[in-house]
Amino acid sequence: MNDKFNLRAEYSALHKQYPMGQRRPIIGITANYKSNERLATLAEGYYSSVLAAGCSPVIIPPYGNREALIELLSTLDGIVLSGGADIDPRYMGEEPDYDILHTINPPRDEQELMLALLAVDRGLPILGICRGIQTLAAALGGSVHQDIYNALGNELLNHDQSEERSVATHWVNIGEGSRLAAIFGSDRLFVNTFHHQAVNRVPQGFAVTAVAPDGVIEAMEAVDGRSIIGVQWHPETFILKDDNRCMMPLFRWLADEAQLYRAAKEVHAKILSIDSHCDTPMLFGEGYLLQERSTRALVDLHKMNEGALDVVTMVAYLKQEARDAVSLAAATEKASALLQGIEERVAANSSHVAITDTPCDLWRLKNDGKKVIMLGIENGYAIGSDIANIEKFRNRGVVYMTLCHNGDNDICDSARGNSEHGGLSEFGYKVVAEMNRVGMLIDLSHAAESTFYAVLRASTQPVVCSHSSCRALCDHARNLTDEQLRALAANGGVAQITMYGGFLRKEGEATLDDFMQHLLHAIEVAGIDHVGIGTDFDGDGTITGCSSASQLRNVTRELLRRGFSLHDIEKIWGGNWLRVMRKVQRMAE
Repeated sequence: MNDKFNLRAEYSALHKQYPMGQRRPIIGITANYKSNERLATLAEGYYSSVLAAGCSPVIIPPYGNREALIELLSTLDGIVLSGGADIDPRYMGEEPDYDILHTINPPRDEQELMLALLAVDRGLPILGICRGIQTLAAALGGSVHQDIYNALGNELLNHDQSEERSVATHWVNIGEGSRLAAIFGSDRLFVNTFHHQAVNRVPQGFAVTAVAPDGVIEAMEAVDGRSIIGVQWHPETFILKDDNRCMMPLFRWLADEAQLYRAAKEVHAKILSIDSHCDTPMLFGEGYLLQERSTRALVDLHKMNEGALDVVTMVAYLKQEARDAVSLAAATEKASALLQGIEERVAANSSHVAITDTPCDLWRLKNDGKKVIMLGIENGYAIGSDIANIEKFRNRGVVYMTLCHNGDNDICDSARGNSEHGGLSEFGYKVVAEMNRVGMLIDLSHAAESTFYAVLRASTQPVVCSHSSCRALCDHARNLTDEQLRALAANGGVAQITMYGGFLRKEGEATLDDFMQHLLHAIEVAGIDHVGIGTDFDGDGTITGCSSASQLRNVTRELLRRGFSLHDIEKIWGGNWLRVMRKVQRMAE
């Protein structure tokens, strides 16, 4: 028998080696759809280019089942939004002009626009091609010309070439310093062209990165840390003609980003990821619900799932106010009410989330498919003048208390206070001893340096800074000096680097790279065993590239990109924090 038709021989040859090689990233490619024939199709160039880049292609036909779409996205490592029919302008708030529109495809629009939103929420790498760049613009808040000739005049290039698809017919200028320029190593690229619609206005967080000589937008890319590029030409067609690989750098970029995304997913499946500080309870008065994807809050169950965040500590935050007896009693009552608000919201979603204060419960809950909330208090003002409140709050499940906030209180001096006590007050020393006794973590974020060192001398247990950054990189009184970082490490404690922009840089918008620089600096100074992550989300903590809990997996991707091992990433993402929790709680037993 001809070997070509010897299926059993080919099957046997495939299994000559075990185990198989490295798993390929899985790239979903949206299919075209002929409504009149009810036929989903995909041109060969798309999946040939994805295969040539070292990925496994999966075709995504248009369908309306949103739950199935979400399940599919959990299996993918990247997306290609392919070319096809016009985008319905009604999705961008415009009335259709049927004299200039060509074919629109309602089933495809409905699915792909939703697909784009869901994929962006999950941080999936995306390459939009022709219609795909327009889909991204329409879904994410940009706009698309219904017809470029009607909108921009007839003095345009011919953007619907008659030459075969593998022939480049005009060049585009690529923006200096753009990701696209780095991919191709050039500021000019020759492309093909088959369109009459084009992006008019790019969405927020995107920049135009390639323009045709006539001014038509030919490419855009995310500039806020997301791995998203859209191109107006058809790069997938070139490989079909004499194996021309001139456009393969674009697909290799997608493959590299997808491989990193896949690796981050695998890491998060093997670790517990813990955010030690968020202020989401501040939004309870605005009707916040855990189970709804909030447009305001940066942490909810949807975003925790999208960003692969297992555990978050939600704090009862108290602004430092008057310290008379009535005000102190009101502070304790407010802290209790905020904790009750967390408890009630968790109880309403008990199938999906739980509260615990015990480290050994965390893996069990993750394996049960549940997210976890731990309880904290920000500002020791919450205990008033009654030290018995510390044990009451600990018995309720509070795992840590920040001794102060922005202003001195009866316990200690704040980094932004008036040095009232010269560190800890007499009452403050009693607070430290009591927190040690009951197994509550002492949090020194917001504390003055005098308080910091006084607590290290007084505490019999390691202490934490739940949301702080490095003063060597950003000179802010709230940040930790290198000396403090080293002292914290010697104490056995942990510094949780925060995403509050003002603590990462003095001027300009803080980015994920700024956060990484602080994280890396803290690791260099304090050591890998004494650093973690405390975002301060919903307490004004947010940065470009990691703007909510949904994007926290980006931190893992950056750690992988910098060569950190699984073991070290596990320490950063919560292992160090849990080590301190275990010790403090064990000593209190």
